[in-house]
Amino acid sequence: MATITTDDKAVPTHVGIIMDGNGRWAQKRKLPRTAGHKEGLEVAKRIISSAADAGVKYVTLYTFSTENWKRTEEEVGFLMGLVTRHLRAEYKFYKQHGIRIRHLGDTSRLPPEVQKEMASAEEETAHFDRMTVVLAINYGGRDELFRAMKKLAPKIASGSIREEDVSAAFDVPELPDADIIIRTGGEKRLSNFLLWQSAYAELFFSDTLWPDYSQDEFRATLNEFQQRNRRFGDVKHEEKQ
Repeated sequence: MATITTDDKAVPTHVGIIMDGNGRWAQKRKLPRTAGHKEGLEVAKRIISSAADAGVKYVTLYTFSTENWKRTEEEVGFLMGLVTRHLRAEYKFYKQHGIRIRHLGDTSRLPPEVQKEMASAEEETAHFDRMTVVLAINYGGRDELFRAMKKLAPKIASGSIREEDVSAAFDVPELPDADIIIRTGGEKRLSNFLLWQSAYAELFFSDTLWPDYSQDEFRATLNEFQQRNRRFGDVKHEEKQ
């Protein structure tokens, strides 16, 4: 089993995960795509648990994108139902790990029952402070930026807008920039995920389909992250000499 090194300063604060491959995992097993989503939920809980144990403070899960409405009515309905059923059902899990739930995305298009359960989950977990799990549902990075710009129109017109004003207008203003973006399933693109917050994120692409993604692979990613030299546009001290 991979272990996390003891350098607490190198533990990422915010990990974003594009959980790709549920449908392909199911199809390989001649199962309906919905079976992959159900299995993917269990994997998400295991990875969240590992992240909490490692000291990660924020995990953002790309649960349903603004583009996912293009999928079949059956699959969309199943995903919405999965969210509705499990938000409240997992309260013991949230309590056990001290998890606060937050929502990222445009709620206006979500079914009323999803909106209700999301609001309840946020309210009921607001006092937990070990980790925040952000569920990106009906989320797109461009859409979030567009909606933020509409809020900021007066400041833009007056020329008084600042960079921090943009962040403050986002769905979860306190969400820090991502340190790591993980994408499973073999694809190597961000797919409209955390476009603003991933400016200096370290990117990790895995060929593993999400339902097969393991805690060991996640821990190995955290270990590799700790070995990377993050410069944020600067150069090493020795290179300045």
